[in-house]
Amino acid sequence: MKQDVSPKTAHQSHAKGVEKLKAHLAMLTFSALIAGSFSFGGLAAQHMGAGPLTLWRYLLTVVVLGALTFGYARVPFHIPKQLWRFLILGGLIAVYMLTMFKALEFTDPVSTGAVFTLMPLLSAGFAFLLLGQHTRPGVLAGLIIAALGAVWVIFRANVQAILAFDIGQGELIFFVGVICHAIYVPLIRKFDRKENPFAFGFWVAACTVPWLLVPGAVGLATTDFSSLPAIVWIAVVYLAVVTTAITFLLLQFASMRLPSSKVLGYGYLTPSFIILLEGILGHGWVSLPVLAGALTTACGLALMALLPD
Repeated sequence: MKQDVSPKTAHQSHAKGVEKLKAHLAMLTFSALIAGSFSFGGLAAQHMGAGPLTLWRYLLTVVVLGALTFGYARVPFHIPKQLWRFLILGGLIAVYMLTMFKALEFTDPVSTGAVFTLMPLLSAGFAFLLLGQHTRPGVLAGLIIAALGAVWVIFRANVQAILAFDIGQGELIFFVGVICHAIYVPLIRKFDRKENPFAFGFWVAACTVPWLLVPGAVGLATTDFSSLPAIVWIAVVYLAVVTTAITFLLLQFASMRLPSSKVLGYGYLTPSFIILLEGILGHGWVSLPVLAGALTTACGLALMALLPD
């Protein structure tokens, strides 16, 4: 059967068998952990601005990844060649994170999670432009089905809002970040030079910090940390350790073994996980029509996962 892409180049080949299964499991874990970032991020955003909050989490992430890279993995420290690669990736992630926290000041975690699920369709387009990856018709169908479910959630199952294109300010802000993340995923593969995964993650995080200094340095320096509620500290630790360090490694592992469209296809599970987590946290449950939209995105994912690359 014809593959999506030619196996002639390293950037275009995909894994088979056990390695492919591991990549799918990595992305399933990724989607569950990412869901937590929206819920915890929403709680933290109520007490701290997007700029200082994002800078704080990335400073902590650099420390965590530095310990893993140069302590646990014992990777020799040296400035990587073509440092501009990491500055580009860091800039894209900085925009994504800033817009996520800013959006959570205007809207709820479920809606931002729904916007996040538009990423795979965008990523498929950027993967074609950057890597020459062609998305199979069946996979594209799954992307479109899931995107329709995401739109249903974004507009809160309101047909009149869809017809009037009445989209919230928070969703529009985060959509900018989603575009940046959609570019980021295929660039991981394009910029890979067979570096150690821990070292690659460390330098991406380290090169994200300079982009965050302007919007966050003053606010972070003047923050009264003693007055911050415990949930902010919990959220920052979760975001820095779990949804930055751990999810980066999962994303890099999967992106080297699966097409970009399938990698981010697992983001379609994010709204479902957020709905579950928000309910457990006591923030209320969504209406059945909105839940139906989230389940539609999950069906789109199932279709893509079952189809060949």
